Amino acid sequence: MARQTASNINSIPIGPLGIIGMPGCEELTDKIDKYLVKWRKTQAAEHANSIAFFGYQRDTYKINVSVPSFGSGEGKGVIEESVRGYDIYIIADVFNYSCTYKMYGKEVLKSPDDHFADLKRVISALSSKPKRVSVIMPMLYEGRQHKRSTRESLDCAMALKELVDLGVENIITFDAHDQRVQNAIPDKSFENVMPTYQMIKALVNNVDDLVVDKDHLMVISPDEGALHRCIYFATQLGINLGMFYKRRDYTRVVNGRNPIVEHQYLGDSVKGKDIIIVDDMISSGESMLEVAMKLKNLGCNRIFVCTTFGLFCNGLDVFDQAYKDGVFYRVFTTNGVYQTPELLGREWYVSVELSKYTAYFIDTLNHDMSVSTLLDSSEKIKNLLIKKGLKG
Repeated sequence: MARQTASNINSIPIGPLGIIGMPGCEELTDKIDKYLVKWRKTQAAEHANSIAFFGYQRDTYKINVSVPSFGSGEGKGVIEESVRGYDIYIIADVFNYSCTYKMYGKEVLKSPDDHFADLKRVISALSSKPKRVSVIMPMLYEGRQHKRSTRESLDCAMALKELVDLGVENIITFDAHDQRVQNAIPDKSFENVMPTYQMIKALVNNVDDLVVDKDHLMVISPDEGALHRCIYFATQLGINLGMFYKRRDYTRVVNGRNPIVEHQYLGDSVKGKDIIIVDDMISSGESMLEVAMKLKNLGCNRIFVCTTFGLFCNGLDVFDQAYKDGVFYRVFTTNGVYQTPELLGREWYVSVELSKYTAYFIDTLNHDMSVSTLLDSSEKIKNLLIKKGLKG
């Protein structure tokens, strides 16, 4: 992705840039910060003495915060330096289960609810001093509880309303389970970013003998909900698309959802072809592996699982066994959510980097510029495939 600094340096920043990495997001925040420091060492150098570019070039853009907890489990947010007039970007991974706090002398793992409460505490501690506050939440809190089917809560909508009520101007997320949740905050900015380019780049960089044409490669949607993602993926690669239909038992509810009775395949033959299964997330992985097994039974070649987020809620053993049995070849997920050292060490796993892409967003928004070119990755994907010799 080419840097377009010319337009940026001719646009005055909305305010001095500040980045807050919430607990559990330190590594991702550090990577984003390093990109911004590197770019801004030379970017707008001629404006260094301009009052409009005050604080533009710094050794770090990170703002120190803390979220200590009391012995009862209650907590608070503390901003440890001045943020008056700043353009603040808060990066939060509410699914990082490696974070803990003490409650009544016991070590307690932070749940998504705990992380979201900490995020609100930090926003509250800012006390409206910054010029603007934006939240970057790679995987959207309660994104799977995005609609009401019966008498149930609308958690994602309520969370978004809480954030904007606290003064958040922009909410940026990656591959929302259903981007229509933005209807809950129609007068605020909600950017749903699709990391398709980053996923395809990781795929072609890690699979040397990949052949991208209709005779050798197909995209498969594991269910009807993921179809729109897969259509874009297949269109960019110029290959065919198939899908599975989840037949559910709507007379029962197990673990908060209707259990799947059967996956039924709809589409052209997959015999002898490499397959890319595209979805927004892996939770337990059982459904994904069942789809992969069915594709194997239909005679496909290698299977690449490409999902934006990998939670692996039930551990890695089931994936280890499936890989050993030849059910799939590689799993690609982004570093937008917590990745255990054990996951990163698996032969079958490839981490897809989001830090540079996120840094582009922050740099562009800080200059109050349009992010349209960042959201549309069609040209970048085309150039990547040509560079790799996968397209004429």
